[in-house]
Formats: sequence, structure tokens, C-alpha cells
Amino acid sequence: MTPQAKLIFTTSLLLGTTVTISSNHWVTAWAGLEINTLAILPLIAKSHHPRAIEAATKYFLTQATASALLLFSSMTNAWFTGQWDITQLAHPTSCLILTSAIAMKLGLVPFHFWFPEVLQGAPLITALLLSTVMKFPPMSLLLMTSPSLNPTLLTCMAIFSIALGGWMGLNQTQVRKILAFSSITHLGWMAIILSYNPKLTLLNLYLYITMTAAVFLTLNSMKTTKLSTLMTAWTKAPALSATLLLTMLSLAGLPPLTGFLPKWMIIQELTKQNMAAAATMISLLSLLSLFFYLRLAYCATITLPPHTTNHMKQWHINHPTNTSIAILTITSITLLPISPMISTII
Repeated sequence: MTPQAKLIFTTSLLLGTTVTISSNHWVTAWAGLEINTLAILPLIAKSHHPRAIEAATKYFLTQATASALLLFSSMTNAWFTGQWDITQLAHPTSCLILTSAIAMKLGLVPFHFWFPEVLQGAPLITALLLSTVMKFPPMSLLLMTSPSLNPTLLTCMAIFSIALGGWMGLNQTQVRKILAFSSITHLGWMAIILSYNPKLTLLNLYLYITMTAAVFLTLNSMKTTKLSTLMTAWTKAPALSATLLLTMLSLAGLPPLTGFLPKWMIIQELTKQNMAAAATMISLLSLLSLFFYLRLAYCATITLPPHTTNHMKQWHINHPTNTSIAILTITSITLLPISPMISTII
């Protein structure tokens, strides 16, 4: 792909995201989502590998269906209420259809089937965009319409997302699929608190994007896409393996790392809302995710497979640590001390 084409597609991604986030009218929000979809498709399929073409096709069909549902939801609401404003979603059927459409856009259960397959077929940097930047537009629509959405439906979808994301990630050997199920789990944590404290959802989204970006950039620098290659990565880039270990533990939500902060605050808020049962359930289900994060960290830093060659045991120092990786990793592991300040804001 030529640099000019990459510039056009990247600019279109930024344009589509900005249009959707800043719009008040359903049609302009839908147009922004369509620009985003059309801009990311060539980036998914740029390798021309059959797996990449399959991923691009699945992504296109899923996103087109979700966009059609979103437009149908807005038209239904306009038909009954006469309002095209995003914040004026009042009709119950429109709310239900919109929740389904945005869940399909994000990859929430039960509309999650496309996400691991698309991430597996995409290059690492494109997978990073799919896991981070492409979450902004649908999440902004979810935040703007949160007062109108059904809290019980969101809670059920969130609990199933956390359960399925942890369960399905246990037997995966491909790192991109593991990170896809990790994304589904984190989306569940964001969805369960959305109706009660949208600011917490936004905080969780920002911290998730920071940690996931650090993981993807580290994996891209190490040229690692599966567990078998991750096992020998520490011999070639010990510093990157150490940062990957810490970021994985932060994604798992272990204290005293940054990832513990949103989980702690979400459980606290759910308890205040008399939802101690749901808080206990998602806390226990997060142990499933913790297992595969620990497995990734173990493979990255501790183990070495049998029958290693002398070349594999040499430490290659010609891997300079990227500045962006360093900044994102430091952010991913050291933000917990600012939690009192965040508590006063939220």
C-alpha cells in the first residue's frame, strides 16, 4: 500500500470518528460510522491473504448490518416522536434496536462472533485500530443515549460478555484472538456501569485503550502473533518482554497497577446502586480473564521451550524501545496513585 493511500485512509478514519462524536443528528452520526467502515476495510485486506480478505468481508457485512439497524432505529424514533436529535431517543422499540446495533458495532455478546475472527485476519497495527480507535464512535453514541437505554438489558449483556470473553480466551493460542476476547470482557465492564455512571465508562474506555495500545505496539515491535513465538521473545528483547508482562498484569486488573483502578471503582459504584450480586458475579468471572493474562505473561517472560538453538538463546540488543511504547507502558502501570483525584471528579 502506497503512503498516499495510507494517508487517505488514516485521514478518513479520523474524519469519520470526529463526525460521529461531534454530531447531534442521527444521519450525520450514521454517515461518520460509514466513513469509518469504508476507511478501515482496505487496511484489513491490504496483505491480500485469504484470511485477510475473509476478515474484511466479515467486518463489512457485520458493520453494514449494524449501520442499517442504527438508521432504522433512528427513523422509527423520528416517526413516533418527530425528533432526529441523538439525545431525544424516547421510543422503547428504537432503544432496543439501537442497543442491538451498537452492541454489534462494538462486539458485545451476543453479537461478538465477528470480532475475534476479524482481529485474527488483520495485521497487528490494524488490529490495534479495530480494538481502540474504532470503539470511539459507537461508544460515544452509547454514552449520549445512555439515559434512554434499558439498564437490565445492558447488565445482562455485560455479564454474558465478561463470562464469555474469559471462557473463550482460555484455550486460545493466537495472541490476537486472546486480545479480542480481552476486549469483549472489558466492553462488558464498560456496559454494566453505563446507565449508573457514564463517566466511569469513559474512564474505563480511556484506560483500556492505553493498555491495549501498549500491548499491541509491543507485540508489533517483537513481531509476535502466537504463544509459540512469544515463548522465545524474551531472549531477543528482554526489555520489551518485561514491559509486556507488566502491561498484561495491568490489563488483568491486578493491584497496584493502573488496570485495577476502573474495576475497583465500578465494583464500588455497583455496590452503591444495590447491585452487590452483579458486582460479585463479574468479580468472580474476571478470574477467567486473569488466567489467560497470567499465561501470556508467563510465556513472555519465564518459560523457554525445549530444543532451543544457540541462536535463540542470544540476547539481541538491536531492538531500541519505542518512545510511544515506553510512555504507554508507564501510563498503564503507574496511574493508580491518582485514584483519589479521579474519585473526587467522578
